[in-house]
Amino acid sequence: MTLSREGLVAEVGRLLERVREKAPLVHNITNFVVMNTTANALLALGASPVMAHAREEVEDMARVAGAVVLNIGTLTPDWVQAMILAGKVANAQGIPVVLDPVGAGATPLRTESSFELMEEVRVGILRGNAAEVGVLAGEKGEVKGVDAVALAGDVAEMAKAAATGLKTVVSATGKTDYLSDGTCVLAVANGHPLLARVTGTGCMVSALTGAFAAVSENMLHAALAALVTFGVAAEMAFEQAGERGPGSFHLALYDALYRIESQDIENRARVEVVE
Repeated sequence: MTLSREGLVAEVGRLLERVREKAPLVHNITNFVVMNTTANALLALGASPVMAHAREEVEDMARVAGAVVLNIGTLTPDWVQAMILAGKVANAQGIPVVLDPVGAGATPLRTESSFELMEEVRVGILRGNAAEVGVLAGEKGEVKGVDAVALAGDVAEMAKAAATGLKTVVSATGKTDYLSDGTCVLAVANGHPLLARVTGTGCMVSALTGAFAAVSENMLHAALAALVTFGVAAEMAFEQAGERGPGSFHLALYDALYRIESQDIENRARVEVVE
């Protein structure tokens, strides 16, 4: 299949419109730090969030969701088991699953839990920073707390190798984001440095990835739509309020997700087909 930059950007715009038309329910089993943040991001975009992590209800919630997003930011063993229950139900129902392995590589619990989730659940999209994804792909990545410090080697090559080895679509974020389904590699250069000054922006991207996955048959396209939409929204947010600092930028980011249109995507998207 031949991919063109123009065709991919147009597809991002179509998926954005589809999210707003369908308002998919996105079931998030996510961390305490970002529950409010990611719920507001999904609402601003036009999706419908639910944050449910009790083992007694996660299967029921997953059955009615358009996508399930698993985020290990403040994990406990009980939460991991709840994620596995929800993920298996989603798999059985053909509902896409997004995994954000927050801090994989920082502690044995986070790394081992990420591998367990990948083994027990068929993950449609693995969305993490480049170091986290690199750790799961067997590369040398350095993670400090829950933040990426460095990844040895070429990120584009790592993303492709990770997608092939882990049998999923990989969305590896950094100064430049790289995506791969194991066959092709895409790069996205949208965003703004102030994103690193606001807690939970990576988790926002994972939640939005779930929204796009819920309305797309192609997980690579869904992952791309989330990265481009969020990156362009960050640029719009900085233009609106970012010079006042990260607090104003954070609020403006919600406004930008609410206001962003397909024309903004077409005008601003910096997407490259690497291979």
